[in-house]
Amino acid sequence: MSLTATVNVYTEITPNPATMKFITNKLLINGSKDFATKESAQESPFAKELFKFSFVDGVFFASNFVTITKVAGSDWEDLIPILKEFVKGAVESELKIVNDHNEEVIFEGTETEKKIQQILHDYVRPAVEQDGGAIHYKSFDEAGVVTVELKGSCSGCPSSTITLKAGIENLLKRMVPEVTEVIAEAV
Repeated sequence: MSLTATVNVYTEITPNPATMKFITNKLLINGSKDFATKESAQESPFAKELFKFSFVDGVFFASNFVTITKVAGSDWEDLIPILKEFVKGAVESELKIVNDHNEEVIFEGTETEKKIQQILHDYVRPAVEQDGGAIHYKSFDEAGVVTVELKGSCSGCPSSTITLKAGIENLLKRMVPEVTEVIAEAV
């Protein structure tokens, strides 16, 4: 007798009104994967299927959830039941997010850059993932400016600037004195 756990899917609003977080009781991916366009989803069977819905404008996966961005003019009230059912079925049938390859976290650069990346990974990433998004380190320049990339529900979110300046910038300035500013690169 085989015991397969029932897949449960529930939704959670994010700070970005155009995105909704669909959370499952099963780990979907280690790390995160962002598919901001239909074209970028070609490597992902799961995302590719989601983009077949005309109202899907972006797909982001992290740990046990998928954050879906809807097109303007569509209503979450109508979309949630359809998407919950799809996500449940996709997870139950083990539809792949990406073809198997392990992504080990490796920090590169100077000691200061490695410290910045470690802080972003350990302190900022979990908080940002709670809101259905992701943050990726891009660069650190000689003027002390850290450039990051915001993905998932953080991309285009009205409150991301406040989070970036009041939260992430203050944390990095306290923990890494060389940091003078944190800016987000548009995706």
